[in-house]
Amino acid sequence: MAQILAPSTQWQLRTKQTSMSSSPITPKMWSSIILKQNKKGAVKSSAKFRVLSVKSEDSTINRMEDLLNLDVTPYTDKIIAEYIWIGGSGIDLRSKSRTISKPVEHPSELPKWNYDGSSTGQAPGEDSEVILYPQAIFKDPFRGGNNILVICDAYTPAGVPIPTNKRHRAAEIFSNKKVVDEIPWYGIEQEYTLLQTNVKWPLGWPVGAYPGPQGPYYCGVGADKSFGRDISDAHYKACLYAGINISGTNGEVMPGQWEYQVGPSVGIEAGDHIWCSRYILERITEQAGVVLSLDPKPIEGDWNGAGCHTNYSTKSMREEGGFEVIKKAILNLSLRHKEHISAYGEGNERRLTGKHETASINTFSWGVANRGCSIRVGRDTEKQGKGYLEDRRPASNMDPYVVTSLLAETTILWEPTLEAEALAAQKLSLKV
Repeated sequence: MAQILAPSTQWQLRTKQTSMSSSPITPKMWSSIILKQNKKGAVKSSAKFRVLSVKSEDSTINRMEDLLNLDVTPYTDKIIAEYIWIGGSGIDLRSKSRTISKPVEHPSELPKWNYDGSSTGQAPGEDSEVILYPQAIFKDPFRGGNNILVICDAYTPAGVPIPTNKRHRAAEIFSNKKVVDEIPWYGIEQEYTLLQTNVKWPLGWPVGAYPGPQGPYYCGVGADKSFGRDISDAHYKACLYAGINISGTNGEVMPGQWEYQVGPSVGIEAGDHIWCSRYILERITEQAGVVLSLDPKPIEGDWNGAGCHTNYSTKSMREEGGFEVIKKAILNLSLRHKEHISAYGEGNERRLTGKHETASINTFSWGVANRGCSIRVGRDTEKQGKGYLEDRRPASNMDPYVVTSLLAETTILWEPTLEAEALAAQKLSLKV
C-alpha cells in the first residue's frame, strides 16, 4: 500500500443481474456494469454509478432498465435508506430498505428499526426482535439521487448491544480521551478473491485445474494475467461516489485476487468505511454473477492467502521522536500477540504459516521493510524517525471494528508490567 499521508477532512456524511450460465464470464457480460456520464450537462439521473441491462441471448431487451435507473428526485422528497448490519456469523452482511420522508444529513435524523434476529442467528425465535441503530451514512451508488446507505449496529429492545455488535465496544475505546488526543489513523488494505459462481473456483482459473505459478499476476495487465478488473474498477468508482475514503486498488499475487485500500481514516470511521465498502463490493459481485470470498486462504498450496493489513499511527508516532513511540507500541503488541491473533479473523492459521509473505501465527516478529514479519516498519519511517507501522497479521475476513480498536487499546491504553516490558524489549532487541 502506498504511504499514508493524511486522513480525509470529512469524517461525517460524504459519506440485472443478467442471467448467468455455467459458461465462463465473457467481456460482454461485464458490460452490464458501466459508469455513464451525463451528456451536455443535462442531468438525466443523479446516479453516477448505474447498472444497465444487456441483450439476452434471444435478443430481447430487459425492460427493467428504465425502472432500475429511474430518478424519482424531481417527483418526491422521499428517499430510500438501505439499512445495513452485520449478521450472526460476524462477517455476513444483511440489509433492507425503508422510505424516509425527506433527505437527511446525519444518522441521528434516521429512525431506529428492527429485524428478525432469529433469521440471522442473532436472537431466539421466542424473542427475536433486534433493534438497528443508524451510525453512519453514505451516498447510495446503486440508486443515486438523495438515497443513502446506512451502517447500523444492533441492540436488544432494552438497549443492550448484542454479542455480534463489535462497533459498540470500539466506539467506547475511541471515545476515551487518551485515544482521542492521539488521533489514531488507519489505512486498511482489504484483499479479496473472486470466485466463479457454480464451481467456487477463482475467476480466470481453468475449472478443476490450476493456472501458471504466481509471478506475473501482481499488478498484472493482460487477459492472461488480470481477471475481474471491471469489478475492481466499478467498486473503486462506486466507493468514491458513496463518500468512502478509498485510496487505491491493485491486482494481487494470486490470480483472481484483488486488493483495495481505505484510509487514512480516523478512529471509528475506519470500521464504518470498510464495512460499507464490503457491502458495495458484495452488491457489485452479485450483479456480475461472481462470488466474493474473504477466506484468508481460499486455495491451499503454493498460493498467497488474503489478508487485511492494517497501517496504524498515532499523533505521537507522527511527530519528532515518533520512532521510539512506534517501538514501544511494537513491544506492547508483542506482549498481547495471542489476544490479537484470536481477534484477527477466522481461519487465519491457514494463512499465517511463515510462507507467502507472512509470519508464523505462533511467533511475533517485527522488521524494517520485511513483509515476512508480524509488524513491518517502512524505510521512510526509519529514515525520518517518525511515521507508522503495518500490522500484517489481520486476515481478510477480520472485523475492522475489532482490529482498529484493539490496536488503539494495546498501544495507547494498555500498560505492561515493568518486568514483562524489560523481557520483551530484550527479546525483540528494542531500545525504548
